[in-house]
Amino acid sequence: MSVDDKAAGSLEPNGNVIASGPSEVGEDDDAGNRVVGATARSVLEFVAQSITEDPGAVVVEAREGKREVQLRLHVGPDDVGRVIGRQGRVAKAIRTVVGAAGARDGVAAPVEIVSD
Repeated sequence: MSVDDKAAGSLEPNGNVIASGPSEVGEDDDAGNRVVGATARSVLEFVAQSITEDPGAVVVEAREGKREVQLRLHVGPDDVGRVIGRQGRVAKAIRTVVGAAGARDGVAAPVEIVSD
């Protein structure tokens, strides 16, 4: 084993090198370069396009702050009822899922539904 092997990480019993440091899967060297609320925005767009009859009419606007990303969901007039649901159940579910996605990024993600 060379000095370079030791610097790269530790060794398994069979002699394979186990990587260590920021090159491991799941770690992010550029954590400061992420878009605020990107996960929440992507989740909202995916869910809205999945439940509407006209996915091309779905537009998500985002206003970013330090700890919050305010999301506005624009859908076609025929899809507003589908996105809101009976007694607002679908809208509540969307807000819950998007809020959880925002929490993963460490931001609050309130959703406003707007018809065009």
